[in-house]
Amino acid sequence: MSAYDDLCTLARERALLSTTAAVLGWDQETCLPPAAVPYRAAQLAHLSGQIHQLATSAPWLKALEGAEADPPTDPTAAANIREFRHHFDRATCLPRKLVEEASTASSLGKAAWGEARERSDFSIFAPHLETLLDLARRQADLWGYAEEPYDALLENYERGARTSDVVRTFDSCQEDLASIASEAVERSKSIPNDLLLGHYPLADQQTLNQEIAESIGFDFEAGRIDTVTHPFCTHLGPHDTRLTTRYDQTEFTSSLFGVLHEAGHGMYDQGLRESEHGLPSGDAVSLGIHESQSRLWENHVGRSRPFWERWYPRATELFPHLAKVSLDDFLRTINRANYSCIRVESDEATYDLHILLRVDIERRMLRGELQVADVPKAWNESFEALFGFPVPDDAHGCLQDIHWSMGGLGYFPTYSLGNLNAAQLFNAARRETSIQSAFDNADFQPLLTWMQQNVHTPGSTLFPQDLMKQATGETTNPAHHLAHLRERFLP
Repeated sequence: MSAYDDLCTLARERALLSTTAAVLGWDQETCLPPAAVPYRAAQLAHLSGQIHQLATSAPWLKALEGAEADPPTDPTAAANIREFRHHFDRATCLPRKLVEEASTASSLGKAAWGEARERSDFSIFAPHLETLLDLARRQADLWGYAEEPYDALLENYERGARTSDVVRTFDSCQEDLASIASEAVERSKSIPNDLLLGHYPLADQQTLNQEIAESIGFDFEAGRIDTVTHPFCTHLGPHDTRLTTRYDQTEFTSSLFGVLHEAGHGMYDQGLRESEHGLPSGDAVSLGIHESQSRLWENHVGRSRPFWERWYPRATELFPHLAKVSLDDFLRTINRANYSCIRVESDEATYDLHILLRVDIERRMLRGELQVADVPKAWNESFEALFGFPVPDDAHGCLQDIHWSMGGLGYFPTYSLGNLNAAQLFNAARRETSIQSAFDNADFQPLLTWMQQNVHTPGSTLFPQDLMKQATGETTNPAHHLAHLRERFLP
């Protein structure tokens, strides 16, 4: 065996441990008894330590240096070696004790966040956020950064990105986003916000969700849907992708669009090459690309007329009271713009404003300009400035998202990057006449095939911006997303 083969063997061993930890994480979010959280935290901390020890071990370094000294000519192997070196260098910056501390803090932080959110009391979560923020700063200092600590954390989620570049992209479209949101909300005031309210039995919602997810390409032989407080998708290995959603029996679209969103993530994971599992070439390239897939299927497909020409008759079969609502009125309702406190319940026109707020808060916390105790006040002031009305309580404000409790500082920018990338990839795919024609007839398989070929299959062999350029002809360009929003909300 070559040194590169040895390196791949070690990487697949690490993947076995990582996916085992992921199963425990999924279980914690879906069905773990509350009293079991401390022991689960210890389990996950131990596994995180084992994974870190393997990834920074002498055999790993020996195999890596051997592969670099005698690299394979295959470009996929070369990309894998590049990524192995990047992750090894970052891993060896962190002592095992710090990795285990971070894992424990995340497990305990998520439990505290859940209680704080339920009680709408930030003070319950604040000590945990202090700990998580301190750990994030320590990690950033050990990794190093070009301009600000946020750079080091953003690199965890968006390979090769720099905060200044991302902020420049956001700044270039912030004025347009705010203007589109304001006008879209004003135009939507004539659309009743209670038109779809009624009784939607849980079992019937689950039936529709599964039928739709399967129809767009999610493989239920290799996946499933469960119920949680904060929806997510997790990839636990080949043929094991878990979707989650939450339900409201007074309306069905929140759960359905949640499933479409998570199915977009899931189909990306299911589209990765099984033969490359455990290697960078078998892993998603970034969260900004991952999010493009969820937003594409949730919004560009799931809120389109062709989609509902196909699925509205089935929805009225399951929920007969919908028959009194015309398809046109239904489409206007699901594409209604309205300012909301809650990010995950916001519409396309206003969504990115939520991300701009979060990125600003995170950067200020990391730079030490904003103390944890002052986060609710800062959040509420920023929110009212952006949206024009006050936040009623912590649960609708700074406690609504799970990310900080997970130690996910630096994660939020990828959501808006996902929106920008989704519009750009969707436009590029539809330049092929056969894909546009199939889309107009509610046949979405050609679109999925295009995404598999151009986005899923490359894995992490390309940097995110190189993948975007190869797939669409240009790096991420906000113009496509702005044009989409104008077409949908300001025709």
